[in-house]
Amino acid sequence: MSDKPNLIVDLTFNFSLKIIEFTEELEERRKFNMANQLFRSGTSIGANVSEAQGAESRGDFRHKCKIAYKEAEETRYWLKLCQFAKNYPFIQELLDDIDSIVKVLGKIISSTH
Repeated sequence: MSDKPNLIVDLTFNFSLKIIEFTEELEERRKFNMANQLFRSGTSIGANVSEAQGAESRGDFRHKCKIAYKEAEETRYWLKLCQFAKNYPFIQELLDDIDSIVKVLGKIISSTH
């Protein structure tokens, strides 16, 4: 990672770390399917944002950010399921974080032509 501050890179990297921790808790509770879905979509956001940093063009950058945005929306869905499903752990901070990430990615996408 670069030494230069980059809001979306930092947000998504830190979110990935939190998702790893949360999915470990899900696995301890034997919620393996949800853990797998959340792990994949939640860490994919940061992976796509990181990949976007080395994009070949503005169009490529925007495309990778759109993929990250879609993964963030999917992650929000899984977190909302945890919130409302019986016997599932839920952490409000993760939902707040994903809402922030979606907003920042939305702004990046709308301002990149």
